[in-house]
Amino acid sequence: MPHRPLALLLALGLALTACGDDPGDAGGRQQITVWLMKDSATDDFVSRFEAEFERDHPDLDLDLQVQEWNGITQKVTSALAGTDPPDVIEVGNTQVAQYAASGGVTDLTDRKAELKGEDWIPGLAEPGAVDGRQHGIPFYAANRVVIYRKDLFQAAGVTPPRTRDEWLAATERLDEGDAQGIYLPGQNWYVLAGFVWDEGGDLATREGDRWSGSLNTPEALAGADFYRRLQALGDGPKDSDEARPQQTDVVAAGQVAQFIAVPGAAKLVEQANPELAGELGFFPIPGKTAATPGAVFTGGSDLIIPLASPRQEGAYAVVEALTGEKWQVELAKAMNYVPNRTSLAAAVGDDPGAAAMAAAAVNGHATPNSPNWAAVEARNPVKEFLTAVLTGADPATAAAEADRVITRALNSGE
Repeated sequence: MPHRPLALLLALGLALTACGDDPGDAGGRQQITVWLMKDSATDDFVSRFEAEFERDHPDLDLDLQVQEWNGITQKVTSALAGTDPPDVIEVGNTQVAQYAASGGVTDLTDRKAELKGEDWIPGLAEPGAVDGRQHGIPFYAANRVVIYRKDLFQAAGVTPPRTRDEWLAATERLDEGDAQGIYLPGQNWYVLAGFVWDEGGDLATREGDRWSGSLNTPEALAGADFYRRLQALGDGPKDSDEARPQQTDVVAAGQVAQFIAVPGAAKLVEQANPELAGELGFFPIPGKTAATPGAVFTGGSDLIIPLASPRQEGAYAVVEALTGEKWQVELAKAMNYVPNRTSLAAAVGDDPGAAAMAAAAVNGHATPNSPNWAAVEARNPVKEFLTAVLTGADPATAAAEADRVITRALNSGE
């Protein structure tokens, strides 16, 4: 998953190379190369998967390789253009369109039903589908939740809210004296995207072959206005994001009632301030009504099969196993991830952070499914738009400028 604010993954590889194709292989077993992201799974998970997969597929042989994240995009692009690529590659969910645009990724649409595609969480399934064809198979997900101080909530007499209106009211009560109601940096554009999706808008829209930025719409402007109202109930900077300064350090050092992050951020806060151990709780970002949690950006991974691989069926067997119920549950428990299916959310119910994340995942989304979205993030006019709104600029004017940059990037890659 390439989205560094969620920072879950680097690159790891399972290999199964065709022994029948390689004269040096013994026993006639086929090996197929599969790259998985480093830190996507524990060593124990990988070892158990390898042993059980080979037991269930005696004609296949699994070989594990480890890749580093730096430079992985170019490495995958080169592999897809080659004649002997890995047979399965784990990629960030929002990278699928970029790789599929090369024409080097196998179309798995016809196997979607047998992989239980009707049950996939949308934030992984949607970016894996390019022009209506399923090239990426959802592997696992993670998304943001609200992490809160139980003691500060109790002292203020508030409980975790379920609607936006309740959230604003509770945060206003929490924002008293030395306490910040919420720490929300001004440029946390993933959070903004959720508010925009809640309003029925998006960051960009497509008509035919042309993309257009869509921040200057009533829906997106309403999402930005809610962000403005929430952000004002704390002391977060208006001109930087959650990494400058690291928001976990801010929370650990001060009286911050709540912040928005993946659940693992709670551990970083506790490490920085052991006195907060046991004081942090979790709840899904509230939605406009209590019936549906707030929309969230879904980060995570999909699995793709390079079209040039001559070992398509062996590769598919790996994809089918890794994305099936048994190993999805095992992976979610081992890594506190969200499984790829909505019906498997209960598998992480014993972990409060993962449970809150799974509850929110049902309303997960991804960034616009364009192979040029990386060019938008490189400039990131959405951050500039947010800062403009928070510092008093006319929202529509700021949105129109951001849309101009987004439109150019999506249509030209610049």
